[in-house]
Amino acid sequence: MNEAKPKPSAKVSDQKPTREQKHLLSLEHIKKSFGDARVLKDISIKVDTGEVVAVIGPSGSGKSTLLRCATLLETFESGRLAYGDLTIAENDANGCAVYASKAVLKHAKTRFGLVFQNFNLFPHYTVLHNITAAPLRVQKREREEVVALAQSLLDKMGLAGKENMVPCELSGGQQQRVAIARALALNPQVLFFDEPTSALDPELTREVLNVIRDLAAEHMTMVIVTHEMSFARDVADRIVFMEGGVIVEEGTAASLIANPQQERTKAFLSHYGE
Repeated sequence: MNEAKPKPSAKVSDQKPTREQKHLLSLEHIKKSFGDARVLKDISIKVDTGEVVAVIGPSGSGKSTLLRCATLLETFESGRLAYGDLTIAENDANGCAVYASKAVLKHAKTRFGLVFQNFNLFPHYTVLHNITAAPLRVQKREREEVVALAQSLLDKMGLAGKENMVPCELSGGQQQRVAIARALALNPQVLFFDEPTSALDPELTREVLNVIRDLAAEHMTMVIVTHEMSFARDVADRIVFMEGGVIVEEGTAASLIANPQQERTKAFLSHYGE
């Protein structure tokens, strides 16, 4: 999957990270179009350290595009994106988003991990190689440290002994757990999930959701696009309901699922019997 290549500009300065920050992730007034189709019309979301935010909504509502903008796989035309103190893009005087320099964008990519719905593992790499490749090649970390972390993550994911297998030898649930381990190996501050169970059957779905529940219990900051309503209710701190490129309603997980305020939210949730 090819990443978008935002055009650097000196208007967004190179910044040194600090740990004093109010929001770990800030998306402000994001607007994104594909040709004449406006996919994100004016989206603002802020996520605090340790918070789990579930993004729900019908297909085509812009959920995955929002994640792709947040993880620099797509560029947006207008708005502001920041990871804590690090500003990735913000509007110029004409209201057009201007992206930071390549150095800032490279640093920004160390702050998040992304788990795709179709795993996106390298098919010719072993499980261990899939997990260690980016920390070794991109982050230039010590091999001994990275391999030890990978083995620890495989234990945590219930995959001990699978390190020398290749993806085709694993079930879908196991592949997705490898993908989660790969993302965690980068030591991200925030972990994004784009419908992580949509390609799995119900039994394998439970495997993956249990892993995410454990991460939530450890206060991992996560943004999860999901259609699993009961999971969102039980695990998320906050739920954002999107449709048509806008946020229709958001609130605490329990209150939004049990007592939605907007008619469109009520209609959407009624299909799930939750």
